[in-house]
Amino acid sequence: MWLSILLGLAGLAAGVGAGYYYRKNQIEKKNKDLVEESEKILSDAKLKSKEIVYNARNEALRLQEEIKKEEHELQKKLHEREGRLMKKEEGLDSKSEEIEKVKEELEDKMNSVRQLREEVEGIYRLQSQQLEKIAAMSKEEAKDVLLKKVEEESKEDLVAQIKKAEKELQEKSEEKAKWIIADAISRCAAETTAESTATIVNLPNDEMKGRIIGREGRNINAFEQITGVDVIVDDTPGSIVISGFDLVRRYIAKVALERLIEDGRIHPARIEETVIKVKDEVNVLIKELGEKAVLEAGVTGLHPNLVKILGRLKFRVTHGQNALKHSMEVAFLAANLAAELGADEGVCRRAGLLHDIGKAVDHEVPGPHAKIGADIVKKFGLPADVVHAIEAHHGNVAPETLEAQLVQTANLISNTRPGANKDNLDAYVRRLSEFEQLCNGFEGVNKAYVIQAGTEVRIFIDPDKLDDLASIKLSHEVVRTIERDLQHPGPVKVHVIRETRAEEYAK
Repeated sequence: MWLSILLGLAGLAAGVGAGYYYRKNQIEKKNKDLVEESEKILSDAKLKSKEIVYNARNEALRLQEEIKKEEHELQKKLHEREGRLMKKEEGLDSKSEEIEKVKEELEDKMNSVRQLREEVEGIYRLQSQQLEKIAAMSKEEAKDVLLKKVEEESKEDLVAQIKKAEKELQEKSEEKAKWIIADAISRCAAETTAESTATIVNLPNDEMKGRIIGREGRNINAFEQITGVDVIVDDTPGSIVISGFDLVRRYIAKVALERLIEDGRIHPARIEETVIKVKDEVNVLIKELGEKAVLEAGVTGLHPNLVKILGRLKFRVTHGQNALKHSMEVAFLAANLAAELGADEGVCRRAGLLHDIGKAVDHEVPGPHAKIGADIVKKFGLPADVVHAIEAHHGNVAPETLEAQLVQTANLISNTRPGANKDNLDAYVRRLSEFEQLCNGFEGVNKAYVIQAGTEVRIFIDPDKLDDLASIKLSHEVVRTIERDLQHPGPVKVHVIRETRAEEYAK
């Protein structure tokens, strides 16, 4: 048994020793291979480094060669430029010498010319002195004698020629003027008539009269109070009459009454509502009328507010004509006259259309309407020649241009046409306007209306400012002022109306 164990240990020791020597041989073999491989790698690296160094040295030599070559070329170019610059400097030196020579020659010539001028002036003075000695008079005296002699010889001929030319010109100008005016009038066909002081409103039946009057006259009284016109209800079948000198009030009253009749609801609240609505529509209508007039007259570039003021002339009367139609007629006439005479047609057309624009606000602004109109158009930036033509159209300012003279002529033609002039109506309307202005000037007066052809005035006062006693006192003051300051055909009845309203809303 022990022998087997010994043999086993001996075998184990022999196996371990054999394995150890085998492993050692393997490791030594690998180390040898690694050493050989590292030596080979080192040898290859040395060869490659030598090759890289060789190539780098060759590249450096090549670059050095190229740099030397480029440097040589640059030096060559610099030498060429230096040569060209030297040649240019030589050329400039030669040109400067030539310029100096030319300058010296010019100075010599200028000196010689100066000397010659002085010699000529001396000769001229000597000749003048000798002529004055020979003629025994100065130069100015000789000139006067010569002119007088020529004037005396030609005076009679000139007078005869001037008289002949004046006669021929007068004959031709009169004939030409007649043809021009006749042609201008024939081209214009504007209306020459206008409503006087009353407007008729047709009724569907006579029963409507009672509804318009209302119970105890409250409807008609409210209508007259709100509109400022006089409504005449008489026995004429199928119609009533609206009377008043103000065309705007009559138009508003007419339209409002027609709408009330069509609607059928006629009472004070409905009347007031309808009249206010119609007044707003009339403001829009005024603007449309102005735009239409501007378009028909061929005038452009006017400010919208100026066009709106122009539209208000539709409700004015001038010399028995509608003021807007009259203005358009003057614009046409003035433009036609300007075209025939070679004047500025645009200026005449504008000034003719706007010549009476002052009448649209003359009840608000004091002064003659020509001056008011000129100030208005000047404010809106119209040219000075248009402003002057408007200011001079009535002769208050002397016309300084042909266009101003033509506008004045066109205005006279329009005013003096047959059937166009009704001075009595204009004076009547002007008197009633002054009448209303006077009444509106009293303190506490809201509005005042003149009706019944100036024989009655209705004054509506502010109830918060004047009580009943002050109302009576106001009526006496108005009467005394009318008697003192105004001309009136007969008795004038003054109504002072003080109305207090109370309104509440049920919720």
